[in-house]
Amino acid sequence: MAAPTSETTVRAAGLLLALVYASFAAWLYVRQPQTFEQVTGGLTAAIGAYRIDQQAFSDALRFFNNDQFVEARQALARADPAVRDARTQFYVAYSFYRQGWGRFYHDDTLYRQGVEAVDRAVALAEGGRLVVDDPSLQIHTAEELRSELVAGIERDTSDINPLRLLRERR
Repeated sequence: MAAPTSETTVRAAGLLLALVYASFAAWLYVRQPQTFEQVTGGLTAAIGAYRIDQQAFSDALRFFNNDQFVEARQALARADPAVRDARTQFYVAYSFYRQGWGRFYHDDTLYRQGVEAVDRAVALAEGGRLVVDDPSLQIHTAEELRSELVAGIERDTSDINPLRLLRERR
């Protein structure tokens, strides 16, 4: 026959369960995940067990290097469904930059989405500093990419400079 559980043990277990539930509710409120994948990814990231799908990431890089940016973002979303990997979010932002870049004008909508993605990448990066060592890229830091995106959104006198037509996409 099992030993009876003391009243103190039951109360301590109840208190512990209530604290765990309250912590989870507070985490949900602060993070505001949009999908179940973001919830599970956030929890696995909190314990250090989150990993991206390497095959989907490789597919995304192939699309990215072929200037297929919509497809690249779809593959990056498959690779990082919880939106918890800084490097993946950097590539999402870079794809918005490259797709929105134009000699005569920049697509402000894509650039704004790029700013949001690079801000997510910086927030996820350890120490808030993100450097991507990819020789196929001309921009390697989140700060530099954000600067390019913000400059593309802002309107100023440099927009009417005819030498702008000679500028190369990075």
